[in-house]
Amino acid sequence: MSPPVAPPGWSRWLVPPAALSVHLSIGQAYAWSVFKPPLESSLGLSGTQSALPFQLGIVMLGLSAAFGGTLVERRGPRWAMTVALICFSSGFLLSALGAATEQYWLIVLGYGFVGGIGLGIGYISPVSTLIKWFPDRPGMATGIAIMGFGGGALIASPWSAQMLESFGADSSGIALAFLVHGLAYAVFMLLGVLLVRVPRAPVPSAGRPVPSAGVQVSARSAVRTPQFWCLWIVLCMNVTAGIGILEKAAPMITDFFADTSAPVSATAAAGFVALLSAANMAGRIGWSSASDLIGRKNIYRVYLGVGALMYALIALFGDASKPLFVLAALVILSFYGGGFATAPAYLKDLFGTYQVGAIHGRLLTAWSTAGVLGPLIVNWIADRQEEAGRHGSSLYGLSLVIMIGLLVVGFAANELVRPVHPRHHVTAPDPEESADVARQQ
Repeated sequence: MSPPVAPPGWSRWLVPPAALSVHLSIGQAYAWSVFKPPLESSLGLSGTQSALPFQLGIVMLGLSAAFGGTLVERRGPRWAMTVALICFSSGFLLSALGAATEQYWLIVLGYGFVGGIGLGIGYISPVSTLIKWFPDRPGMATGIAIMGFGGGALIASPWSAQMLESFGADSSGIALAFLVHGLAYAVFMLLGVLLVRVPRAPVPSAGRPVPSAGVQVSARSAVRTPQFWCLWIVLCMNVTAGIGILEKAAPMITDFFADTSAPVSATAAAGFVALLSAANMAGRIGWSSASDLIGRKNIYRVYLGVGALMYALIALFGDASKPLFVLAALVILSFYGGGFATAPAYLKDLFGTYQVGAIHGRLLTAWSTAGVLGPLIVNWIADRQEEAGRHGSSLYGLSLVIMIGLLVVGFAANELVRPVHPRHHVTAPDPEESADVARQQ
């Protein structure tokens, strides 16, 4: 399945909406917590069990992006968006069947495994196409699309809550909500499938595609470079630090001010979570656009260096000032989102556009690692501190210090990034790679 080549006069500004239709849909993953309480009460699950579909989905996101990245480059964005549509929607339909029959393993299989594949393929599907359409502003272009993933929960969370209120929070109501999600997202993602176009390619010579100007590195070669692994560490550390707060935001702010004269109510904690989602979304477009002006390496210095400073402020003074705590957390979450959105442009700067989608897919294994590492650090340490008789902000002191250390490691890795050695550059693509590029174009 090859996407149609854009006709003369086609506006490149029609491509970001195609990408957004997919990313806004798969961004529902950040709203999974809406389904946790009703699943726990209707199916008798523990909190750990009800989190399993989300955790498996994030793991499958990274794995499917890594192993499917090259295939996405070969088949093009329309094929990738179609696969994402089928997997993500089918995951909801399987989950609906699991809820209706009270078979939780079907929900884990559907939402976590099948839907997680849709998350990964859908996440990377528009990246290389957007970069080709916007070579002058790659950070802004990828930021627009990836902003949708961060903002998908702002739509999905109230929508899901309203459906559960209307249909009921028992197993049949959850099943109906999953069914509506699967069908509605299929229609919305179809808009992207139909709208996406690729730019017109240079005229090939002797049956070979004309390679793009500048540095070009294949995915196979990229993973053998120290630059790739430095960026892997950078992304992993940045995501670990951000998701550590995001996953436990409501109980964290409640605990921090539980022993003060102005404790945080459940409603205020929920509002804090919504603010973090907004900061996550705004950071994806704002910081990634700023990277086009000041450079990718400099913007990651901001993410990692200032992020460590924000964590230090929370650790030292967070329980003394709510505005300081909230402001520092919002900045950290904006860096979390910005790190995701800037990564494809950073890859393009280092490795070119040749197989940037496949390289991006491999890089997202850092997300899978961080998705397990961040919540594990914060939750495990908090549980151990509580067992030791501590409470309030002291539950998180050690976690915050660890996050600062991880960001310092990421900062050092970013400083080690240098231009890729010419021996890794593509000079004459082999026949298979040439055919892959020809199909993309």
